[in-house]
Formats: sequence, C-alpha cells, structure tokens
Amino acid sequence: MKNYLALACIFCYLLSSCTNEPSPKNTFISEVDTIESKIDSILLKMTLEEKIGQTAQRGKSSRVKELPVELKDAVKRGEIGSFLNIMDKDDAKELQRIAMEESPNKIPLIFARDVIHGFKTIFPIPLGQAASFDPNLVQKGARISAIEASTYGIRWTFAPMLDISRDPRWGRIAESAGEDPYLTSIMGEAYIKGFQGDDLSSSTSLAACAKHFVGYGAAEGGRDYNTANINEFSLHNSYLKPFKKAVKTNVATLMTGFNEVNGIPASGNEYLLKEVLRDQWNFDGFVVSDWNSIIEMVPHGFAEDEAGAAEKAANAMLDMEMTSTSYQDNMKDLIEVGKFSEDKLDEMVRNILRIKFRLGLFDNPYFKPESDVLYAKDHLDAAKEAAEKSMVLLKNENQILPLDTKKSLAIIGPLADAPHDQLGTWTFDGEKTHTVTPLKSFKENHKNPILYSEGLSYSRDKSNKGFNDAVKIAQNSDVIVFFGGEEAILSGEAHSRANLNLPGEQEQLIYELHKTGKPIVLVLMAGRPITLGNIIDKVDAILFAWHPGTMGGPAILDILTGKTSPSGRLPITWPKEVGQIPIHYNHKNTGRPTIPEEFVQMDSIPIGAWQSSLGNTSHYLDVGYLPQYPFGYGLTYSNFKYSDVKILSNETKENGPIIVNAKITNTGNVKATEVVQLYFRDMVGSITRPVKELMRFKKVELEPGTSKIIDFVFTKDDISFYGLDKKWITEPGKFKLWVAQHALDNTHELEFIIE
Repeated sequence: MKNYLALACIFCYLLSSCTNEPSPKNTFISEVDTIESKIDSILLKMTLEEKIGQTAQRGKSSRVKELPVELKDAVKRGEIGSFLNIMDKDDAKELQRIAMEESPNKIPLIFARDVIHGFKTIFPIPLGQAASFDPNLVQKGARISAIEASTYGIRWTFAPMLDISRDPRWGRIAESAGEDPYLTSIMGEAYIKGFQGDDLSSSTSLAACAKHFVGYGAAEGGRDYNTANINEFSLHNSYLKPFKKAVKTNVATLMTGFNEVNGIPASGNEYLLKEVLRDQWNFDGFVVSDWNSIIEMVPHGFAEDEAGAAEKAANAMLDMEMTSTSYQDNMKDLIEVGKFSEDKLDEMVRNILRIKFRLGLFDNPYFKPESDVLYAKDHLDAAKEAAEKSMVLLKNENQILPLDTKKSLAIIGPLADAPHDQLGTWTFDGEKTHTVTPLKSFKENHKNPILYSEGLSYSRDKSNKGFNDAVKIAQNSDVIVFFGGEEAILSGEAHSRANLNLPGEQEQLIYELHKTGKPIVLVLMAGRPITLGNIIDKVDAILFAWHPGTMGGPAILDILTGKTSPSGRLPITWPKEVGQIPIHYNHKNTGRPTIPEEFVQMDSIPIGAWQSSLGNTSHYLDVGYLPQYPFGYGLTYSNFKYSDVKILSNETKENGPIIVNAKITNTGNVKATEVVQLYFRDMVGSITRPVKELMRFKKVELEPGTSKIIDFVFTKDDISFYGLDKKWITEPGKFKLWVAQHALDNTHELEFIIE
C-alpha cells in the first residue's frame, strides 16, 4: 500500500510540474499518506496486548447501572477498540476520557449502535423504504438518523443490511431491500451516503457497516442463522453485487454473517474476506464479526475450539471481534506457535485505526450531547414523507379509496392504535410516546364520524371476545378500515415464520366483518409479505403500510383520504402461498418454462384422469405459477399510459451509451407518481441467465392529462455477468428490454443485438 501511494505521489508531482497547477488528487493522496504515516508511528509503540485490544469490541449490559471497573481498567490498558450499546452519555464520555488521557497510546474508542431505520425519529423499516424506489429519500432518512444518534456519541452504525432476500419467512427480510441486486445496491449506496455524509470526520457522521457478508439472506427454509448454499455464479451475479457497490461507495466497515456459505462459515471465509473483498475490490476499511459469530464456528463444526475459531477468523482477515473474546484469549498464543503472525495482526489494527482517523476521532474524540435535534420538526416531516412514499396500494376494488369524506368510518383492528408495534423491528431507541398512530390521526384530523374497536388486543390474539363490539360499530358505519398485520416482535432477527397468514384470529374477525356487507379497507402493517388467500376476496382494498415508523399515522391518513396518491412499489415478489417460496421475479427459465395456455389447475382435472404430465411445465397444480403480486407492483389513484417506447441510440459495438426512450402520460384525474422500470434479458449465454433483471428505474410525478418523455441510459457493462472464466463479460447476442410497470408487464418489449 505504501509503495503504491509513493508512486502515486510521484506521478501527481510530475503532472503538476508540467501543468504548473496543483492537482486535487495530490492533496488527497498526501492526506492518505499522512494517515498511514501516523498509523505506522502508533503501531511501532504498541505492545502485542494493545494491538489485540484494538480488535476487541465490548459492551455493557443494560441491567448494569455502573460502569464495571474491569471495563475501565481494560480501556486504560489500551485493550478495547470499540464499544457497542453504551447508551448512557456519561458512561460514553468517561470511557473516551480514559482512552484519550490514560491509555498508553491515546487511541480513541468507537461507540457503535444498531441505528437501522432511525434513532429516535423512526422511519419505515428498510424493506418499506426500498418500496419507495427513492434513493434520495433513503439518503435523507439515514442522514437524519446519523444527526440524532451522534448526539449520544454514536459514530458507527451496523447498517445497511444488503442481504438479497427471496424468502419472506426469514424474519430479517424486514431489514433488507428485498430480492433485487440492483435495487439493493442503489438503496445501500443511499444509506451509506446518508450515514457517512459528505465528510466522515464530521461530528454528525456515522461509519456505515454493510452487512452481512455474504449470503445470509439465502438461509435454508428462511430459518435464521441457517446454511446458505449458493453456486459461484449466483454468488457473484446476485449476492455480492450490493457489497461491491458499497465498497465503491466508500463504506467504512463490513460485517460478516452468522451463516455458512457452501460449507465455510462467513466469519472464517478466506476466499470472501481476502481474495474478493481485499484483493479484488481493494477494500481498506475494517471487517467486524456479527455477535459471537467467530466462536459460533465451533458449533458449526468448522473449528474444534475457540482457539481454532480465532485462528481461522484472523487468518481470513476478520479485523474486529464483536462481544466474544476468542482473539483476546488466544491470539497471543497463536502468534507464539506460528499459527498467526504479528504482521497480519498489524494489518488488522491498521484497518481499524484507518477508520478511526477518517472519523476524525483522534482530533475530536468527544461529542456534544445535544437533544434539540431529536424529533425535530423537519425530521418528523421527513419520516412522514418516507412513510407515505413507502406504502403500496395492492387492491382497490370499485375505487373505494380514497375514502369518501361524507361517509362514516369504523376503525377496527389490533394495529390501529399500537404505537410500539408500528415502529417495527430494530428500534432500540424509538419511543412509543412519540409515535402518532392511525387512530390518533383520524380522530384529530378527520371530519367524518369515527367509531373505534380494536376487536383483537394484539396481532396474535386468539380470543374473540371483542368481535361483537367490532361487528356492532361496523354495522353502524359506512366503511370499515381494518388495521391488521404483525406486531413488531414477529419480524426481525430470530423471528422467522413458517406460516405467513395473518396471525391470531385476524382472519376470522375479517370474515365476521365481511358478513355485515360493508366495504372493508385492509391496512397491513408487517415486516414481510403476508399470504392473503383466505381473505383477499373479503376485502375491497389493501394498503400495505409495512411498519411505517413514528409518523405512520398521519401518512396513512393522507393516503387513505386522497391527500396523497400512493406511489410505493413492491421490492419483493408477494407469494400466494408459503409453498411457492422461494419465489422471485429474476429466476431462471428451466427447460420447460410455464406456458399459460397449457396450465392445468388441480380442480379442473377429471376424476380418474389418465396419468399425464399435465402440460409438462414448471408450476404448482393448486396455486399455479404466478405470485399474488409481482416485484415492482403497486397501484395509484390514477392511471398511466406508456407510448413511443423505442431505442434511440444503440452504440453496442463499443462501450457507448444505449438510450431507451418512453413517453409516460397520466390518463387519470389526480396527480400521481409512476415508477417506470427498465428490465433486460440476455437471451442466450455461456451460463443460463435470468428471465428478467431490473437495470434502471425512474419516478415520474404527473398532473392529470400531462405527459413526460423519459430516457434510460446504460452501457454494455450494465448487462455484463460473472461467467465461466471467472471474469465479468458481456457476450455478443440478442437481448430483450422491457419498459414496464412491474416485473410481469411485457407490454412494451424491445430487442437489440450486441455484436
């Protein structure tokens, strides 16, 4: 690294001598070289114990009020590099003071926290924010989260999660951006820019952490912590893509997953951590394990004991150990017996110190415990906007929405007034006292008569004691608005579900309400898609609000009453039944793809029919081959027409731009936003390619009767893939393009040739 920097400095010097003008890169390289020189100086003075200490991340139990003496003593000896979950401001100040004034080399600590989708002001869950298809909105929310969290001394967050997630049974799908590598990459970039800001050394910037490297979202059966079996081509063409983008976006840190990938636990995977991350991508930040994931390589059966686990993780260049102590307990011995080297340890410490310098902690280690930024008005306004733009309208029979202002409402359901649950998973610091619920919003802002009955006390409630009251108010109202879904605790880490129906007696309550003959608007709050087959024909409209966060109530009010037209689109394919999972739009075609005209549904098979293959295609007899709703799907209160779809420029012989043009017209009666999506397919490849891949998207807001011409621009690099020779290539041949409203929309199809 130093040799490279020296050569770069010489080149920049010669260049500036010729032009007589200073080069901006010269200054940058000088700053980097200064940091590396400072790190060299520190490393020369550090003992082996102090170096090992930098690799240690520790925490304090929330049940312990006083700072343990042993923690303070360890900081004084320079044997802790980072803390997580230190939420007492005085504790954080004291620990940093000890590090800066009493430790041998005055190396600052980094304080970390899971700031996933908000700190105090809570935004929609990440899966919901991905539904906005609005990276600027996501970046703004992350910036606000960083501003709030940094007032507690937090300078590092364990976000964004970039796991490709194709199985809604997996509880942590709520933390993801869904199933698509391109959308996940774009959203990950937005989070990183928001958390880290324009200058990582700013006191309001957080070091972002791209997690979980890699394949955690492919856990078998959607069971958390489980095995991931991913072939080499899928690994590179899908699962690694968002992380590669994160590294290009200068993400400060990465975190390994709990899972194994193809037989090797992620925390000891030399191929991923060294060959891919360091050698191929030139990542120079540091990698942290997930909670205890190093020592969990012992039950994985990959290491005999904790010493063996430490050896494998360290040799894979996993720089920092979260909470467990295998490095602290074993690394010195590993070095003494030659199973690990101090030179490698120096590189690990160098990676950690480099980020501490970039965070500006050596110059400004302390923080200002300001509180006036928490729940600031512009923060709440941004949270409301994010909630509105994340919501997806899935069904709207007879245009029951927006609600008629002249009609009375019956607000029913366990999530109509559940301030904690609407915040969603991973909201350690969100406060339900600041949450504005739908019931509160309707009561304060809706002019129509409103009656309320929860019907069920919570989402898993199996008692029907509240049914009679709910049915009674429904009978005395014009429209039923039912708020159902999942409590926050039902999604997130370790909260996988085998059955994705509405929990508890929610379906039965909807049956009873349907008997009243009154139209039902179902507002779902959940951390994942919910299978709706049992009740979809019992409701007239479905609005998926995810877990919308602090300002979910007023956002839902504005959507339901038509002040805002819904604009969210699904970032994941919505299954009809759990048996369809894993289900995703960018699948392979198989040798016998489904032919709609030949599909035979189970109930149409004659009794005693002759044994046959019933169409000889890939499908299920009972639920068919289509999802409930496709990736990219979402309704508005208007309609859009696509026309004049064409390729304007097709410079495919070189790596010039390919430009696709389309005219979008709002043919409805209200202002609304369309999410225009560009998909492509490589028709023939040296390895099989997906039936469709999202390549671009654009949001277009239009007044009624107006049009806009939009362009999509891409090059051959955007349609390349990781191939047989382990390189990224764009092969010659025929390609298809679709300018579409969702992944199953094939209306506007184009073709082009790569020569």
